[in-house]
Amino acid sequence: MDLLFARWRPWICLIAATLGGALVPLSMAPYSLWPAGIIGLFFIAIALRNSTPKRALFLAFAAGLALFGVGVSWVHVAIAQFGNSSQSIALTLTALFITGLAAVFAAPFYLYGRYLSRSLFGQTLGFAALWVAGEWLRSWLFTGFPWLYVGYGQINTPLSNFAPIFGIFGVSLATCLIAASILWLREHYRTHTSHGAPALALGGIILLYGAGLALAQVSWTQAKPHKISIGLMQPNIPQEHKWEPSYYSQTLDTFSELSEPLWELDWVIWPEAAIPYPYHQAAPLLDQIDQYSKTLGTVFITGIIYDDYEAYKYYNAIIARGAGSGEYFKQRLVPFGEYVPFEEQLRGIIAFFNLPTSIIHIGPFNKAGLNANGVLIAAAICYEIVYPDLIAEISRDKDVILTISNDAWFGYSNGPLQHFEMARMRAIETGRYVIRATNNGVSGFISPKGDVIKHGGRFTREAIVGEVQRMKGTTPFMVWQSWPMALTCFFIIFCCVVHQRYNKFDE
Repeated sequence: MDLLFARWRPWICLIAATLGGALVPLSMAPYSLWPAGIIGLFFIAIALRNSTPKRALFLAFAAGLALFGVGVSWVHVAIAQFGNSSQSIALTLTALFITGLAAVFAAPFYLYGRYLSRSLFGQTLGFAALWVAGEWLRSWLFTGFPWLYVGYGQINTPLSNFAPIFGIFGVSLATCLIAASILWLREHYRTHTSHGAPALALGGIILLYGAGLALAQVSWTQAKPHKISIGLMQPNIPQEHKWEPSYYSQTLDTFSELSEPLWELDWVIWPEAAIPYPYHQAAPLLDQIDQYSKTLGTVFITGIIYDDYEAYKYYNAIIARGAGSGEYFKQRLVPFGEYVPFEEQLRGIIAFFNLPTSIIHIGPFNKAGLNANGVLIAAAICYEIVYPDLIAEISRDKDVILTISNDAWFGYSNGPLQHFEMARMRAIETGRYVIRATNNGVSGFISPKGDVIKHGGRFTREAIVGEVQRMKGTTPFMVWQSWPMALTCFFIIFCCVVHQRYNKFDE
């Protein structure tokens, strides 16, 4: 029996790693099966035990393919439907994207096989710390793709209450430690050794959930008096018509119709690149809206493409007019969607590298942000809301967070729902209301605790009206951001490496 198991063990480990990778995204939107994330981590951890460096790298790569294959294969929609690409090219580019992400995900696990895989501490604590260190790496490497962090799957559990202190990586680490504790229990009962008493593992799980429940009672920020009434325009402009000159008047008519009954609210907000003209071409329209808003005391906020004639550049921007003022220019651009990496080499090869919006530049940073009749707004455009440290930094001295987006690129896929879930986590991390205005959904209002106050539908033409409050105070995460968690993970890894040198055990 032992010989038979040894023969089949590589395949069992491969299946476990792949299944584990596929389970992790099921803990996130739209499925929200939070136990799936913990079970998936457990399967991956158990598959990697006692692995050589090459074997750990291979198994982690298989897990990464499943993780991103299930979790972000929706990029195919944008490439196939709006990238003017054939199905074969779209599938090839999607496969290359997923493979690249899986390679970045797997790379740290080579170190796991070399320094951590043969001690129980390395297989549990070391695995948890290395997983989170890998998530942190993906937040900035090659400009970053901070998606599918395992902590997002716990947004509806007590573990999310670690976010105001340690951010999403703290929630991820807590999730990984629970999976590690389950592995520790399994090893104790499998080997009947004294490695990690059950009381320690169970105590760790109880402590993490107990601390999360206790932190739920803590309010790191406080609401200021006076509620702000806001109308969000969700026009549902078809992406294929958005930049067609013949459709411009219809677009503006839609906004006018949706906005008409709402101008007496405090704020009226249009989504990303709502106005289908560059800023200077739209000046007459903006002046008209500006004057009308001022007479009513209303703040008008919209996304627009800002054309800088002197620098020959275009910026993705948010502007405030009427009773508001200020501009914000996007700082984190979407590769291929807003700019083309290695542009000189790639432009013209296939139509996907020539998208009409892939001419955007990073704009000048305006620390002041937007001022809405005295309310200071931390603005984020689309993709930027998924960067935890960026949002923590720009919202530190602001009252609310506003993010505008256009997720029509991704159709009815899971991408927009994951995007909205990540906006919820930014609200928890910062203790701020988050207002999200999109072209086609999901638009809505999120409380400082991450609860969805009100939201619209998907691919619906509607105005969503809600209220938010200014928040004062600062969460710990806004002060120190992700560095403490990153350093903690590296310290745990170091301790586990030292421990393995003197305490190894084999199956």
